[in-house]
Amino acid sequence: MNFLLIISGLILLVFGGNWLLKSAVALSLKLNISKAVIGMTVVSFATSAPELIVSINAALNGASDLALGNVIGSNIANLGLVLGITLILGNMEVEKSFYKIDWPVMMIASALLFLFLSNDQVIVQYEGIILFSFLIVFLIYLLRFKKNKNVVELEGGDVPLTVLKTTFFFIIGGLGLYVGSELLIRGATSLAKEFGVTERVIGVTIVSIGTSVPELAASIIAIIKKEKAISLGNLIGSNIFNILAVIGITSIITPISLSDERLLTSDIYWMLGISIIVLPLVLMPKKNNLNWKAGIFLLIGYCAFIYMTL
Repeated sequence: MNFLLIISGLILLVFGGNWLLKSAVALSLKLNISKAVIGMTVVSFATSAPELIVSINAALNGASDLALGNVIGSNIANLGLVLGITLILGNMEVEKSFYKIDWPVMMIASALLFLFLSNDQVIVQYEGIILFSFLIVFLIYLLRFKKNKNVVELEGGDVPLTVLKTTFFFIIGGLGLYVGSELLIRGATSLAKEFGVTERVIGVTIVSIGTSVPELAASIIAIIKKEKAISLGNLIGSNIFNILAVIGITSIITPISLSDERLLTSDIYWMLGISIIVLPLVLMPKKNNLNWKAGIFLLIGYCAFIYMTL
């Protein structure tokens, strides 16, 4: 029964995330936002929505380790699993903004999360406000200085969504995410108790992989359509949103306390490590290019993380 709840929840999260993604991209097209900015903002926010709903739901139900494990595990999965698979499917050119803005902001957000957790093992309201405020500043910068660069265009056969359809996809996407998160949390917490494993293990494995499926789907579609700026921007942006929006908003609503020490002594170091390693992979052997070798390296690293966790 618990597995059925988890699978049903994941299916709803995937469909809900996809519907929300459609409405988000339709809105961005009307605003003439660039491909890179769409990836870093609109697509990232839409694909991070499952993490947001799941984490808020988990924290409100007293499962803080599940909320934290979901975010930390999702950030590891985004770069290890999702980027790894995406690169195996095709090479990726990296824009200069990766060095100037994207990667540094992701590392600052990751460092803030580590700092707040290591301080007293609780992320309280004012720390959530700091995280969310940093996100607002980041978004203002992106929208103000990068709005009109390489404006996204529709494919030949694509038709822009009407306001009615955009609203419809937004509403059913939000409902899908809410109901899916309810089912996933119930199934995951019950499964943890049934098998005697911690909420942290369930959070950084099953839940985080499930909530990273929208990122994987968006990135693969972007690669197929040769929209690689959206693909890399989506993943880096999603990691930024996971920390600044998901943890930020969740901790503003209710404090997130850590109970399983391994989230702080192991998992968060994996997150920091895989975030750092992306930079030398971009620089070597060919600058501004990620290829299948980097993809295999990242995928092996993710498999090692799962093996060490289990």
